[in-house]
Amino acid sequence: MASVGPLGRIARLGSNICRSQRLIYSRSSQRRGIASSIDPAHGLTDEQKEFQKVAFDFAANEMAPHMAEWDQKEVFPVETMRKAAQLGFGGIYVQPDVGGSGLSRLDTSIIFEALSTGCASTTAYISIHNMCAWMIDVFGNSEQREKFCPDLCLMEKFASYCLTEPGSGSDAASLLTTAQLKGDHYVLNGSKAFISGGGDTDVYVVMCRTGGKGPKGISCLVVEKGTPGLSFGKKEKKVGWNSQPTRAVIFEDCAVPVTNRLGAEGQGFNIAMKGLNGGRINIASCSLGAAHASVQLARDHLLVRKQFGESLSNNQFLQFKLAEMATKLVASRLLVREAAKALQENRPDAVSLCSMAKLFVTDECFNICNQALQMHGGYGYLKDYAVQQFVRDIRVHQILEVSQNATIQKETTNEQHCRVNLTNRRERLCKSGTNHH
Repeated sequence: MASVGPLGRIARLGSNICRSQRLIYSRSSQRRGIASSIDPAHGLTDEQKEFQKVAFDFAANEMAPHMAEWDQKEVFPVETMRKAAQLGFGGIYVQPDVGGSGLSRLDTSIIFEALSTGCASTTAYISIHNMCAWMIDVFGNSEQREKFCPDLCLMEKFASYCLTEPGSGSDAASLLTTAQLKGDHYVLNGSKAFISGGGDTDVYVVMCRTGGKGPKGISCLVVEKGTPGLSFGKKEKKVGWNSQPTRAVIFEDCAVPVTNRLGAEGQGFNIAMKGLNGGRINIASCSLGAAHASVQLARDHLLVRKQFGESLSNNQFLQFKLAEMATKLVASRLLVREAAKALQENRPDAVSLCSMAKLFVTDECFNICNQALQMHGGYGYLKDYAVQQFVRDIRVHQILEVSQNATIQKETTNEQHCRVNLTNRRERLCKSGTNHH
């Protein structure tokens, strides 16, 4: 799929949609109250509204009806994701010449938010897959792009991102997995932890140490499933994200061709961080979708649930709570979309905004989902009700893509560096006798 065009045509053809009653998405301009105030189509172009509609329709028809089953049976929904890829969702921001959709970061956020209303866990994996495909597209040479990207964009093959290790999580620069150059191959030894899709996916984008200590000694290799020396740990039992398998990825004298290295030696950490900038926006967008769905579920429950002889929707305290949830949702969406635009435009504030969006939005959206569960009372704790799954699935969003504590530390450190640089500049100006205001 080359660009927005096919998504737009699909949107116009998709008029006969049977929506899930649990996840009602109202676009009526005459609908008042919460539904209209949190409408995620506000401010979008007509084209963006079209592919947003495609994503919402796919979420309602292909994902939401199966979300609970995928969670309970721990199903990795390969065929459903391949259907999503047919709509262009396998390589959303990959370039069209290798099969991608060529859309912007903002477009991508819009799509992931919509898909997450149907299943946040599955959408989160799709977002990781997209990040890996983008990294190969941007940092790979023409041969690498042509070899890997078309199959990834069609989701004929699936990708995993391998950075975290048992001893290095947020401190990614301290990773220990080594890759020693021997002739025309690197020999990998080490392991990666908590890898989404691990064992079930086909392509592993691996950060490994080819040089000395620190970030400059890290390179990026693409390791293909079936490579001798590549193995996997047991499937982890998780609180949420059960529609995607998580395993350790283990390298024991694993020989990988030099031709599978992305970029130059020592460029791996830079590649990893650039991938994570977009990854933070993607995961925040998945949180938005879960929160959006949870606000609607809470609203619908308050309308039908009666206590003390009247509907809970007439309770002023709950009305205030719902208004707060809606406010935090809209504020979160605005921050994510601003960060997405900054990253697309390569603005100086892009990295900080991506970190801010991840920090703020994953916290606030989890709180929204948790409050929605509370509004359901005891029913919210039952697996028959979707709200509890949204709570479980997005809790991990506050941990991955650099944990919240590390994100706070990073932002604080950036601010301190700015202050130090400003102080040093003032001292230099004073010494030179120059007076600047």
